[in-house]
Parts: sequence; C-alpha cells; structure tokens
Amino acid sequence: MNINLFNTLTKKKEKLIPINSSAVKMYACGPTLYSNPHIGNFRPIIVFDILFRVLRLIFGEDSVRYVRNITDIDDKIIDKANELKISTDELVNSTQKIYQQNLSSLSILSPTYEPKATDYISKMIEMITSLIEKKYAYVSEGHVLFEAKKFKGYGSLSKFSLKDIISGARVEVADYKKNPEDFVLWKPSKTNEPHWDSPWGNGRPGWHIECSAMISELLGETIDIHAGGIDLIFPHHENEIAQSTCCHDKKMSNFWLHNGFINFKGEKMSKSLGNTSIVNDLLSKHDPAVLKYSLLTTHYRQPLDFSNDLISYSENIINKWREHIKEVNSKELDSEFVNALLDDLNTPKALMRLQQIIANIKKDKNNDDLLAHFNNGLSLLGLNPSFNKTDLKLDKEFIENMISRRQEAKKDKDFELADKIRNELFKQGIVLEDTKNGTTWKKN
Repeated sequence: MNINLFNTLTKKKEKLIPINSSAVKMYACGPTLYSNPHIGNFRPIIVFDILFRVLRLIFGEDSVRYVRNITDIDDKIIDKANELKISTDELVNSTQKIYQQNLSSLSILSPTYEPKATDYISKMIEMITSLIEKKYAYVSEGHVLFEAKKFKGYGSLSKFSLKDIISGARVEVADYKKNPEDFVLWKPSKTNEPHWDSPWGNGRPGWHIECSAMISELLGETIDIHAGGIDLIFPHHENEIAQSTCCHDKKMSNFWLHNGFINFKGEKMSKSLGNTSIVNDLLSKHDPAVLKYSLLTTHYRQPLDFSNDLISYSENIINKWREHIKEVNSKELDSEFVNALLDDLNTPKALMRLQQIIANIKKDKNNDDLLAHFNNGLSLLGLNPSFNKTDLKLDKEFIENMISRRQEAKKDKDFELADKIRNELFKQGIVLEDTKNGTTWKKN
C-alpha cells in the first residue's frame, strides 16, 4: 500500500517514501493550554490521528513514531494566569486534565511522545547557541533573534518574500531588532514571570524554537512529516524551517501537511472572535462519534462550516449505524474505503463508502465480510459510537483552590477578579452558589 499526501512545501500530492520505513517520523503541533480547547483546536488532532492510524496500517504499529506536543509556556498562558492570579503551572495542569479527557472521549490514540515544551529548555538553549555561533542569530537587549534574511530559503513554505512579509505587516516591529522580519528565539522574562537561566540572562524561549527543539530531541534532525493547522504556515512553521535548517545544515521535514479552518457563520472560529464551541461543552451534549463524524465530512485541507445542522445530520447517520456495530473476528478492510484514505486522507469519500457498505448489509444481513468491512472501517477512523454521553471527571482540587482564591478576592474587595474566577469556572461547566455556610459548586 502507498499513501499520497498533499505537500504544502511543493503544492502538490506526492507519494510518501519514508526516510526509514521501519521508523516513520511524524510531528504535529499540539495545543497551547491557556483555556479549554474549542472544536477548531481539535480538527488537526482528529485529522492527524487518522493519519497516524493509516501510517501504522501501512508500515506496522511499531514502525511509526508520532510526536504531538503541548505548549505550556507562552504569552497567552502567562496573561491568562495573571488575570486569574494563579501560577502558569496551575493553569496548564487544570486545562490539560480537561484536554486529556477530551482526547479519551474522542478515541484519539496516544502519540508515541507527548512532550511539554518546558521539559526541553536545555535543548532550546543548545540550538540557540549554535545559531549564534553560526552567525544566523544575534543578541540584543537580552533577546536573541534569528536574522531571517541570512537564510536564503526563508519564505519557501509560505511562498512569501521578505518584501511581502514586511509590507503585509506580518511581523512585530521592535527597537531591539536589526530588521522587522527577524524573530525571537529567546526573550527576557518580566518580573514574576516564569524564567530559566541562560547565557543571555534569565528568560524564556520564543514559541518557534520550542517545536524545533522537541523534534530534534525526540525524532532527529530530519523527519518525514510535519503537520498542523493552516494558520501555522506563517510565521510558526516558516520560522521552524529556518532555525532548524540553519542549526543542523539539513532539511527539516520532507512533507508539510496543513488542515483548513473551521468556520462558524462564515467567520474563522477563534477565541479572539468569541465564536468558539468548547469541546467540553459539546461532549456534554453529543456522542463523541457525532462530533468526530462532523469534522470528517469535509476534506481536511478545505474549510469546514460547523453548525447545529451539521451536528444534526451527523447524529442521524451515527444513530442509523448503531444497529450494525458488532464485534467481528476478521481484521479485513474494504479496499475502496482504504484507498480513499490513502488518497490524501479523503475522509468524505471513505465515509461515503461506509454508507454504501451499510446499504449492502441491509440487503444481505448475514454477510460477515460486509459487517467486518464496516466495523473495521469505523475502528480505523476511531469512530466507534458510544451509547452514553461523556461523563467527565472533575478536577476537584483545582475547583476548590479557585473557590478559595475567589473568597480571598472578595475579602480584598477585588470583585472584578471574583467575577472572572466565577466566569472561568462556568466556562468549564462548573456553577458556583454562595450560601451562608460558604460557596458550593456543581456541574452544569
């Protein structure tokens, strides 16, 4: 079996020929844990989980090394923790528990490695030091910056020239930069912010170097596939290519895969626009398979319009499929179904094939081969419907801690903070009730 994937770098579909077929290397950018993930955050997780499954089918379960990281230090994490007056560790740990529950509910396979960025600070410092020694990076006012124009291949992924990048205001302008397009590898930490010792003073890494360091440490200098959302092409993935290539004098990844946005009422779904659908909330109302099916109805590279109508349509399909879900002895898969996935993960075509198999089962209910093809197809997609809604375990320690902080805020007459904490817990499905004997909570 061969798989063909659309490579953003070359803008065409290509046959995947791994560097080593007994150790296929794949990396996907994971979430930044400053708040509970929304359905748009989960599109790449679901899509590239299916790619992981397909690669394991082709090359063998022990022959694919998949890394999906967790960003646990970032400006957004620091800002949110400061807003709630808790530590970044508290914020990340509480959000990660919800995230992991979501992954489990949606039947997402565990990757080979799921590293946190802060566990690889020493590797980041090592790479930054190398880039400075090779004259690709410079130190300025406690910052270390990559000088983009020194890498001749800069813009090869996004197809932006340096002129396009500057004129399009796609970069941050700062006095400490030699050039507007230069990007941060290391930055000084402000008072009371998380920081690490480095040759350039106490500080923390820039976002882009985090992924490069984790890839280098866990997968090596050149990998087969790097994946993520289309919004990461520039600047994140472009900058990863620049710093990794210059550090190692090798190509960073042979394939670059990107999924399209999820839209809501014609607009890109994002936390900044306030039009997100939190996965935790959706899972409290819908079968995980319904949500997953909804996201697979559109090809991963295309934008997807997420709506109640789409959920209702998906729910209708999943409910009709339930009566045909059975344990089967055969591991055989339908060739048309598999071929659809081998063609750049064409999930709409694969789902259509499952519908055709169901139609054939209705005509021949005793056909064990058809039942095997259907049930094994569901398993390959991680699309086995459940019969009960998800019952998420709550992090009681975190909730009680937040309630205590809210009480302290009220004593200090910081009612704005008290309201923020109440609203933050409400977003996580927790309702507070103030009584004479103190504050109680319940799941919404």
